[in-house]
Amino acid sequence: MKNIISTQNAPSAIGPYSQAVQFGNTLYCSGQIGLDPVSMQLREGLEAQVVQAFSNLLAVAQQAGYGPADAVKCTLFLVNMADFAVVNEKMQQFFAQPYPARSTVAVAALPKGAVFEIEAVFCR
Repeated sequence: MKNIISTQNAPSAIGPYSQAVQFGNTLYCSGQIGLDPVSMQLREGLEAQVVQAFSNLLAVAQQAGYGPADAVKCTLFLVNMADFAVVNEKMQQFFAQPYPARSTVAVAALPKGAVFEIEAVFCR
């Protein structure tokens, strides 16, 4: 059975999608960028956007009862691959070993002019 997950602790969807969908024991989280959930404004600068995007993602996961240790796969989207080291450093502040599987993709652009986006799958 499919369960739609929504929280006010992360930005509301800016299109026709859900923040997350739980199916059985698996949670599929939509991509999160560095939007402040209250103002819906993009944070300034790479580090602030990365931290906010990770915070948004985990707020959605926590709404469904999942935590960072339940993450099994993350997909990262970067406008500039030169930012890879900063993203790695920040990711370690949110996830501990054993880390989830991960892919990183360079993209030409992201919604609202963001420089970073993350989506993830959680399972327990």
